[in-house]
Amino acid sequence: MIETSPFGGVDLFDVHRLRLKEAEAPPLSPEDRRAVDQAWDKAVRANPALFDGPAVACVGTEWDGPHDLLLLWARVTYRHYVLGRFPVLTAWLPSLFVNVVQPTDDGRVLAVRMSPSTASPGRWQLPGGSAEPPEAHQPLGEAALRRHAALELVEETGVDVRPEDLRLWVVTRGEDRSVGLMFLAPPQPERVIRERFEAMTAAEHALGRTPELDQIALVGSPADISPLAGPHVDYLEPVVHRYTRPSLRPGT
Repeated sequence: MIETSPFGGVDLFDVHRLRLKEAEAPPLSPEDRRAVDQAWDKAVRANPALFDGPAVACVGTEWDGPHDLLLLWARVTYRHYVLGRFPVLTAWLPSLFVNVVQPTDDGRVLAVRMSPSTASPGRWQLPGGSAEPPEAHQPLGEAALRRHAALELVEETGVDVRPEDLRLWVVTRGEDRSVGLMFLAPPQPERVIRERFEAMTAAEHALGRTPELDQIALVGSPADISPLAGPHVDYLEPVVHRYTRPSLRPGT
């Protein structure tokens, strides 16, 4: 079932069963590859924090039933996403990423801001990141994505949740067709969330590293997002709206 977001441009999928199937990414001609490599090198010179590691792109989506979704995915690297700068190229694929909806015990949702050293400085989003492919010839499944979501949560915020305590809550498709898997975590007291974030950032600074996040906020409605300084991802308001609506809040 697809929900139309009142904020426009983002679809929300109510998925009860998720399957993933590997596919091939469209090939690039040698000329197009050179153009992409040049664009990537230019981007890295502008932001040395960029890293051309393995990533997962979304080839397409198919419905097996009202709530059964098949995701077709391909192995790429982050370099692939500079294809979006070349409108004439058709080999570009949207990204596949995981996020964690981490609520407080009073019904708010944790939002996080990317630090200046990241590829998206100052951007507000949910904890998470791009999906990573398994070893060659190995399948990608929901359990692996759940583990990755839990790892992103603890690495970025210090909040440690067992992967088995996360559940797939909603799937989003953004304005650029990127697909996000939103995993719902058990509620935590605000004090615990703030203490663990502060401890994690202090530990990173002590090691001479810049934390991936430089700020967190607890939002109780989409109206709480507008005052946050900086851009925010397109799914943030729709997901917060869905969670904080009494008729859709889990357990109601």
